[in-house]
Amino acid sequence: MRVFHIITHIDLGGAERIAINIAKGGKPHGIDMHVVEVTRGTSRMTQSMIAEMREAGITVHRAPLPVLFHWHYVAEKALAWLFPLWFVWLWLRHRPDVLHSHTEIPDIALYATLRLFPFVRPRKIVRTIHNTVLWTGMKRLGRHIERFMQQHNANVSISESVSSCYEATYGMRPPIIYNGVESISAEMTTPSPLPAGETGKDCISICFAARLEEQKGVRTLCEVVKRMAGDTRYHFYIFGDGTLSHLLNDLRQQNNVTVSGPVSGIAAHLRRFDYVFMPSVHEGLATLSIEASLSRTPVLANNAPGLTDTLPPDWPLMVTNNDTEQWLHLFNDVLPTANRKALAEEAYRFASSRFTLKRMQEEYCKTYLMYNSLCN
Repeated sequence: MRVFHIITHIDLGGAERIAINIAKGGKPHGIDMHVVEVTRGTSRMTQSMIAEMREAGITVHRAPLPVLFHWHYVAEKALAWLFPLWFVWLWLRHRPDVLHSHTEIPDIALYATLRLFPFVRPRKIVRTIHNTVLWTGMKRLGRHIERFMQQHNANVSISESVSSCYEATYGMRPPIIYNGVESISAEMTTPSPLPAGETGKDCISICFAARLEEQKGVRTLCEVVKRMAGDTRYHFYIFGDGTLSHLLNDLRQQNNVTVSGPVSGIAAHLRRFDYVFMPSVHEGLATLSIEASLSRTPVLANNAPGLTDTLPPDWPLMVTNNDTEQWLHLFNDVLPTANRKALAEEAYRFASSRFTLKRMQEEYCKTYLMYNSLCN
């Protein structure tokens, strides 16, 4: 059996990481896993991710063209519609049994392929819904694709929040397969992402690691960290890149802030920090939050859909609607006296009981094997 995972590009991203983690679980079930990108990844993380997949026995198919500019997803959408013109040759060569798409650009690419080339008829299509908000700026196209996915019983969501939001918008509730996260061994030795001479141990170290986009609450991050300027109790470590990176320019001047680019395999580093800061506006299922909990690093969270699913009920380190004053209360009045060890254990128990990698892999493999032929 052969499964093609279609992703936007080979680069850091939650959906891309989940696709790779699913693909790593294919061998025990006798499934030949492939990863196909729609736009060619060109970041400094791309080659290391390709090496990781090849080492795991995953076949990688590179897209011919990268995104040359970012403006309202015009370039990404164009490459998604061009995708069938070269993907059809992959189809004829490998004849995959299952096509599995991850996020909107791959969804467009899959939809375009099956519409333009009716002879491309996999035994099953699967589509993972990774987010609570879909088709921003593409609502009309999104309605067509959602009807298509529902007709083929393709949808799987990653959390209760995602399923609820999807049902409220599109009228059907998808089944849930929770994202699984690889266990992080305490014995793992990886180079520190901190600059030489900085350990974060002389004060409370706070980590923010995400794409610098609106969804991740970057504006709230900047506002809170600016308000904490000069507070020697804390040091903020910010890892990431994106369209809002310019908002961090002022933060680079603060003595209690270190700004760096994205870090490959950030999960292996999270235990080096005291807390992870997540002011996300919305998530599908926040993988970083799960990784932090499994690393016994408590998460400071906004009560965003898809983020609340990853933390225990009544989590005390959570604010409402990214209210700045609540964030400042958390930093000024709660964290200095919090029992960090007890919070870490509570979060660890919750995450380890629900979000295991093996469980996710087995659930998807069962889904692939439940053929619902498109030829019917």
